[in-house]
Order: sequence, then structure tokens, then C-alpha cells
Amino acid sequence: MNKSAGVLLGIVVAVGAISAGGAWYTGTKLEGVLQQQIIESNKELQAALLGYDATATLELVSLDRGLFSSNARYRVKGQGDVFHGDLELLVSDHIEHGPLPFSRLVRLKWLPVMATSHYELEKSPQTEKWFAATKGAAPLKGVVNVGYDLAAEGTLEFAPMDLVLDENSNLKFSGMNLNVSVSDSRQKAKIDGYMDSLSLSISAPDQAPGKLEINGLTLASNLQKSSFGYYLGQNTVELSGAKATFGDKQSVLTLKNFEQKTSSEEAGSTVAGRADYRIGEIAFDGKSVGSAEMLWSMKNLDSQGMLDLMQVYQTVLQPYQTAATDAASRGEPAPELQMTDAEQAKVRGAVNKVLEAKPQIALESLALKTGSGESRFSLSLDLAKPQNLELPPAELGKQLISQLDTKLLLSKPMVADIAALQAQAEGQTDAKQIAEQSAATAEMLSAMALATQLAKLDGNNVVSTLHYANNEVNFNGQKMTVEQFVGFVMSKLGGAGALQ
Repeated sequence: MNKSAGVLLGIVVAVGAISAGGAWYTGTKLEGVLQQQIIESNKELQAALLGYDATATLELVSLDRGLFSSNARYRVKGQGDVFHGDLELLVSDHIEHGPLPFSRLVRLKWLPVMATSHYELEKSPQTEKWFAATKGAAPLKGVVNVGYDLAAEGTLEFAPMDLVLDENSNLKFSGMNLNVSVSDSRQKAKIDGYMDSLSLSISAPDQAPGKLEINGLTLASNLQKSSFGYYLGQNTVELSGAKATFGDKQSVLTLKNFEQKTSSEEAGSTVAGRADYRIGEIAFDGKSVGSAEMLWSMKNLDSQGMLDLMQVYQTVLQPYQTAATDAASRGEPAPELQMTDAEQAKVRGAVNKVLEAKPQIALESLALKTGSGESRFSLSLDLAKPQNLELPPAELGKQLISQLDTKLLLSKPMVADIAALQAQAEGQTDAKQIAEQSAATAEMLSAMALATQLAKLDGNNVVSTLHYANNEVNFNGQKMTVEQFVGFVMSKLGGAGALQ
């Protein structure tokens, strides 16, 4: 044997020895690590379902340990409206022990890991319908590599599916792949994935068939755990296109280039965030409507106060809602809402804590843009803690709202565009008549707004603005008290009703 061959053989033997020793060590520690991860997973499930009528738990059913690999089975139980009753899933897991799992070696991945997990959903009475829809393939499977610091990265695969929901409904799904990574102690998480298409068809003897089609779905999340135990960060959802077919005339609503971006961050004991929704193109029955956006922002939301309110909602209001729904289904009156003194005190304390932080909620833009114009509405609301939550409604409102700003800009040409589309949808075909009726509709709406003095005309736009602070209202340039403003609006709306 020459020197080079001897060195190579020595490396192979050393790697094998290290791998075997590491695998034995991993096998002895595996059950403890799995149980700890299950405890952490159940905490995450509880936090994720806070505010929903649902509970979910994960448990280890069995673990068969070997030298180089082990086999585990898990049970996932879900209850509540989110799961449409009771749900029980079984997951099998083939775990290759580190530091050098064979599946990584053959892909030339030499970085040591504690374990590589190959998991997939098992067939059961509750899942056999899904397996039939995937032609026997596991509807869900994945691979996770776990480091010695318990950081993990891997994939989650949803199989293509053609599922018969019932005799009138069918779901076709192209499948979806997700990449997931979690840092040690689960402080950070990243998820990204893509789905090519999904189609849901629904029909019934007593109604027109309907169909929803989604294409080109992209997901991306970059999250970090807050000091209060829930995840904050950035989430993005993008859709290349969506199409809904509905009604007796089988009308078609099409959306293109939909985008949802949400973000949140922690600043001390409060949270700030925003949610932006945009649609690049809206069309109805093949005719372009325009584009739209809705932009929200929030700041100074007290974390502990919001958590307390969510917990009260989950433990008190949700059971009450369920009981009220059950009573209504039997034709009985709704039961009386019962809250203990401690629960009432918790609600008052949480509300005061939230208001003490002076939260602000803003609808920065609600806009629709057509080929001829754009209409837009915005609202900003600043809240404050009142002297007492038991004040009379009028006085409570004055102290609760520290500042309010709204602005409405209604484009007359845009209104005419929408009126023309509605006329076409109703079957009108005379272009000249449609144009005349649409213009008349826009002028009538403008005239009504001006006649009631609830808006002003600015070129081709009908505009209305309101600013409130310190018990003073500035409405379209007119200053008045809150009482005067309420009386003014009521009188004008009453006049408008009389005109009709």
C-alpha cells in the first residue's frame, strides 16, 4: 500500500469511528431532546392559537432507538372550530443520528449535525381521503437537519392533490414546497415557499356553480420572538393571479399581482406594525376595473394589555359565543354573559393598560384607481386613557379619542367608470347611452354631497375633511364643538332623507 492510499484509508477509518461514536451518543440523548422539543412546540402551538376557538397538542407516541438511526411516531391532536371539530394526525419519523448522517454524506454535505429527520404523515381513517387524492403518496412530508445547538433547517412538502370534498365540490392542488429554518432556542424563524396553482369548484342543485382559481402563490416570513413570547417581523404573500367565477351569469372577477406585506416590531413594552394590501389589476367579465390598495398602520400597542384581552376573549367570550350559537340553533334565547369579578377586573386593567400607552390606529389609504381617476379615503385615530371607563358615553368618547383625522377624495370620473361597468354587467350595450348615464350618476352623487354640505367640490373631485382634538371639530373648514357637529350632521342627513 502506497503512502497516499494509507492516508486516505486512515481518514476513512477516522471518519467512520467519529461517526459511529457520535451516532451512539446521539442515540442516548435523543429521547430527552425530542421531549424537550415537543414541550417547546406545544408552547408555540398555544401561542399561535391564542384568540382562536381551538387547541392543539403534539405528543411522542413511540421511539425505537438504534445505533445509527431511530424511528419515532408523533400524534397531533386538534380541537375547535379551526379544525372543524376533532382532528388527530399521526406522523412517522426516521431519524438519522449525527454527526454525519448518510443522507447528507451522499449529497456531499460534510458539516456535522446532531440528526437528520425524515418525517411524513401516516395514513389513518381521518387522512385516507387525502392519500386517495394524492394517489397513495404522503400528503405531507419533509426533511429537517438539527444542529448540536438545536438550530434547525429543512423542507416541508405538500403533495399535489385532486380531492373530492363532497358530491358537489372538488379541490385541485399543484403541491407546495416550503423552506424552514429556526435558530437555537427558536428565537428566530424564516420561511419561504411557492405554490403553482389551486382550484376549488363548488356546485349545488339549488345554486349556480362557483369556482375559485389561484396561481403563483409566494410566501416569505422573517420572524423574531418578542420578549412576550410571540413572533414579530416581516410576512409577505404574493399572488400572480386569482379568478372567481360565480352567479347565474357565471360572472368572472379577476385579480392580478396581489401583494400583502405585514410587519411588526417591539419597542420597549409596546408593539408597532403595518399591513399593506395592493392589487395591481382588477377586471370584471374581461373588462378592466383598475387597481386598489389598503394600507394600515398601528403603533403604541401595549403588549401585556393586548395579551390579557386576548386571553379573556379566549376563556370567556368564545365559550359564550359558542353557547349563544347553540341556543339560537335550538330556537332558544341567548344565555346571559357571566363574568366573575376577577375577570371584569382583568378586562378593565387590560383596557386601561392599552389606553395608557396612547395607541394610534391609521387607515393610511383605501384607494381605487380606474382609467379615468382615483378615489381615496384615510383615517387616523389617537386614543387616550379616560379618567374612568364608567363615564357617560358622550364624556367617555371625548376623553377616549384624543385626535381624529379623516379625508375623503371621491373622483367623479372614477365614479363614472364604475357606473359604466355596472351598466355593462346588467346587459346594456349602447355605448353612448352608457356614457351618458354614467356621467349623470357621477354628477348626481356630487350634487347630493354638495347639497347636504357634507363635502366640497375641488375640480373633478368631491372632498371632505374632518379634524377633531380638544373637543373641537374642524369639518371642511368649519369649526364647531362635538355637540354642534353631531347636530349639524343629523340635520343634513335628515334633509337628504327628505329629498329622497
